[in-house]
Amino acid sequence: MVEKVVLLICDGLGDRPIDELGALTPLEAAETPCLDRLARESECGLMYPLGRGLVPGSDVAHLAILGYDPQEYYAGRGTIEAAGLGILLRPGDVALRGNFATVDGGGIVRDRRAGRIRVVEPLVKPLDGIELDGVTFMVKAGTAHRAVVVMRGEGLSASVTDADPHKAAARLGRVSPRDNTPEARRTADVLNRFIDRASAILHDHPLNIERRRDGHAEANYLLLRGAGHYREVPSFRERYGLSACCIAGGGMYKGIGRYLGMTVLEVPGATGLPDSDVPAKFRAALRSLETFDFVFVHVKATDSFGEDGDFIGKKTFIETIDRAARVFESLPANTLFVMTGDHSTPCALREHSADPVPIMLRGSGVRVDDVVAFGERACARGGLGTLSGTNVMHHVLNILGRLPLAGA
Repeated sequence: MVEKVVLLICDGLGDRPIDELGALTPLEAAETPCLDRLARESECGLMYPLGRGLVPGSDVAHLAILGYDPQEYYAGRGTIEAAGLGILLRPGDVALRGNFATVDGGGIVRDRRAGRIRVVEPLVKPLDGIELDGVTFMVKAGTAHRAVVVMRGEGLSASVTDADPHKAAARLGRVSPRDNTPEARRTADVLNRFIDRASAILHDHPLNIERRRDGHAEANYLLLRGAGHYREVPSFRERYGLSACCIAGGGMYKGIGRYLGMTVLEVPGATGLPDSDVPAKFRAALRSLETFDFVFVHVKATDSFGEDGDFIGKKTFIETIDRAARVFESLPANTLFVMTGDHSTPCALREHSADPVPIMLRGSGVRVDDVVAFGERACARGGLGTLSGTNVMHHVLNILGRLPLAGA
């Protein structure tokens, strides 16, 4: 009887055929003997994280896959990112996700990640603690180019637009209220003033002076998006009766775990970057089964390579995942192994797309199908067919014998 679950989500795993790879996707072109063996012992399919024709953000995609309908439980990207960095939000706070970016003198975004700058703590320091019109701004560095900004003060609202155009070569916009309340208007005004202040500080920061001198992309602007308020949601244990842990390197994914009441485990070498120690994460997942019923493992770099258009890097990193995944071939008999992506990030697009991602379920009681390889087109022939993200936990609970009866 299956009692435990390992869920492995490889960010941005899906892709499209690439001519240079012989019209294969990076996953199809990669040498993945382990993943292919696992697929041959699994029930496979394709999964649309949010449904057909919708381009998923990573935050809402993860909520859906973990069985929390984003329409009901999503509280904004900033809220989840703040949780990932261990920031305790108070009622009335507004949290936002930030990217340190490169913007030219004409207000055009040249690089949304400032050349994938690795360390931003020196840039955060002069921004943290800025006060404007009774609002204190708390700024905390995340992984690489990422940051979280929390607004604390009276009369604030998360009902404001993003200041991030979400793509390079686009003109900067201004934050606007999404409704006509005084709180939304006040928040937009104060936030725009903070962004202007931060931009002036960053332009003259010694780190950016050094980067200009050395020919590196400046981190001279803070793009903000995903305003959210604190809210409580039913914990994973309350919802499913399963104790759960999260193993991830990136702050947002740790935030998903904390947001859902999971125990977040820190694994040395888990950076959320291409140099992340994937074998260490997978070994930690195996050990965690001694303590937890449900182990959520996240791997980020597949998405990063897709965003950079680096199909060779994506293929090579998938091969790294494959070598590390050998530990999952010898999972305890009472454990279900689930592997999928949270969305596709085609290298040709360098951004998320609505293309589905492959998924496999391996364990006792699973109806093994005829799929012989783990890839986008191979899994399309699997017994699961196509499913939406919010159906994944239904399938998991069904295998565990925990799915309630529908009807009388």
